Amino acid sequence: MRTIAVMNQKGGVGKTTTSVNLAAGLADMGRRVCVIDLDPQGHASLHLGVEAFGDATTVYDVFAGRKTLVSARRMVGSNLWVVPSNLDLAATELELVDAKNREVVLRQAIQQMTANDPFDYIIMDCPPSLGVLTVNALTAATEVFIPLQPHFFALQGLSKLFQTTALVARRLNRDLKVTGVALCLYESGTRLAADVTDDLISFLDQSDANSPWANCKIFDVRIRRNIKLAEAPSFGQSIFKYAGKCPGAQDYAALAREVEAMPAAAKLPRLETSQDLSPQTITMDAPATAPAPSVAEDVRRAA
Repeated sequence: MRTIAVMNQKGGVGKTTTSVNLAAGLADMGRRVCVIDLDPQGHASLHLGVEAFGDATTVYDVFAGRKTLVSARRMVGSNLWVVPSNLDLAATELELVDAKNREVVLRQAIQQMTANDPFDYIIMDCPPSLGVLTVNALTAATEVFIPLQPHFFALQGLSKLFQTTALVARRLNRDLKVTGVALCLYESGTRLAADVTDDLISFLDQSDANSPWANCKIFDVRIRRNIKLAEAPSFGQSIFKYAGKCPGAQDYAALAREVEAMPAAAKLPRLETSQDLSPQTITMDAPATAPAPSVAEDVRRAA
């Protein structure tokens, strides 16, 4: 099983689009894929046609310890499941502030879900921030994919993402690696796109061999700017269902094939804690105490 966190703290770079359509492309290839929507905006859920309103079970209930991922996930297509999200998840940052082992809640939940029902891929759509939810995703993942728009400011943000993954890899998850950068909203006719790509290649070539991004590759496929990719979420469909022959569908199908051809990732790291992290252990109404230092706080300082 490959557990992938798709992250970028900058919004509007194609993160959710990549999470959903990569998952759909892999599912079309016969792989069992589960998308975990960790963004309180719930865009990945909506993109796959799931609106989590009212008493609907969401990933927030998993963090609250009331539900498991098995009960929260929904099948949205052949070989494809999603664990939906909604605005309730925004409260998790504050409600977990006093909880012990708050950075490993999601990892434990994934281990429970896949113990007797394995998936080929777990793809986590992270929020555009570097907080508890993102740290949970990085602690649960073995790989990080970074969607990147080839602009100058995107390169600046990339260094912060690498700092974040290095911090989590050092303290919580030694198996974590940044394995791929997907260039999205790519305009091949511009010099800027080519210059940013060259700078990125140069940076990765000079990386320390011991860094979490030492073996990071830039995916060969470039996700071209395509209006159909922007239209598909409003119909609650992946690009393959909405417009299966458009350039966007061709690009994400090629990306899925490229990801599938990569070496298989390591299994989820064994939980290194003596404390029971069953859903009943961590509750959202814990008494207020002085919060212990957390990786999320260190991440904010590093960023």
